[in-house]
Amino acid sequence: MLHQNYFKTIKLSLVFILSIGLFSNCKTEKKEETIEEDVKTTQETSLILEGEKHFKSLKQITFGGDNAEAYWSFDDQQIIFQSNYKKWDVDCDQMFLMNVGETFENKTPPMLSTGKGRTTCSYFLPNNKHIIYSSTHLGGEECPEEPLRKNGKYVWPIYDSYDIFVADLEGNIVKQLTNEKGYDAEPTVSPKGDKIVFTSTRSGDLELYTMNIDGSDVKQITNELGYDGGAFFSPDGTKLIFRSSRPKTEEEIKEYKDLLAQGLVQPTNMELYICNADGTELRQLTKLGNANWSPFFHPSGKKIIFSSNFNSPRGFPFDLYMIDIDGKNLERITYGESFNAFPVFSNDGKKLIFSSNRNNGGGRDTNLFIAEWQD
Repeated sequence: MLHQNYFKTIKLSLVFILSIGLFSNCKTEKKEETIEEDVKTTQETSLILEGEKHFKSLKQITFGGDNAEAYWSFDDQQIIFQSNYKKWDVDCDQMFLMNVGETFENKTPPMLSTGKGRTTCSYFLPNNKHIIYSSTHLGGEECPEEPLRKNGKYVWPIYDSYDIFVADLEGNIVKQLTNEKGYDAEPTVSPKGDKIVFTSTRSGDLELYTMNIDGSDVKQITNELGYDGGAFFSPDGTKLIFRSSRPKTEEEIKEYKDLLAQGLVQPTNMELYICNADGTELRQLTKLGNANWSPFFHPSGKKIIFSSNFNSPRGFPFDLYMIDIDGKNLERITYGESFNAFPVFSNDGKKLIFSSNRNNGGGRDTNLFIAEWQD
């Protein structure tokens, strides 16, 4: 009996001790999870600079190279973007795919472009199984020369070998949408899923055009001298927002035409314009000076978010701003001595992806960031 009570006491003690251990271990695991969550929260909020009140959290998702023009799938589950990150074995911009929630600090995302030529401006099609993008690969497998300056002035190349292609998510090109002589690029898709807007030189100038998803029914939207590009549809598909240069003086017109003849455009003086999707009711939205570009509609359809250096006497930094579609209530969104551009809202309006030089260790890398948006 004494032995039974003794072993019973020992057994109860062991159960008690094990229970304490298990309970303590649960507390430790819970504490570690809490610490990890706190660290994650701290990391995501530390990227937010003072004054950036619209960012509830901010997460960096690429960590090297130049990463830009990131666009959401229609179901907000994936992102397509362009990058020239040397560690991903590319010599100039190619298209890469990532799932939302992934980061690419120590791994390479799948490349959806051919790896030949140079690409720009990819966008998902409504089925979320295909993308469109522009590529020069039919004009040559090597990266085309990239002039950054002409006569001491910053310029963008307008390669006449760009055409627009459709590819599946395995990287297979399934269709070529344009085959006109000259520059065909910068395509984006209407949220309604019925139209594509793009920029082309087929008229002899850089104008906006729309076409059906299958490439049919091409219509010219703009017709004024100057570069019209970087266009996006409003959430309801009824309007277009885009960037434009409008040379006015004889000297400005001559310089614009001379550069265009060389496949170049000077992007240092651009304003935002807005019109109906058929080109009617075209009007200038901003009159800020310097470069105002990469506009995108706020989910409400009543505001535009865009990048600008209008407030930078030396031309840098670029910050994000927001303005009503009637040109009123200009609001600054990002701060700091950095480059912030290519803002794009998710289709559900809850997140904003953009490119920034922040947190790059003082180097030149431009990375992608996703913010939880709060109005």
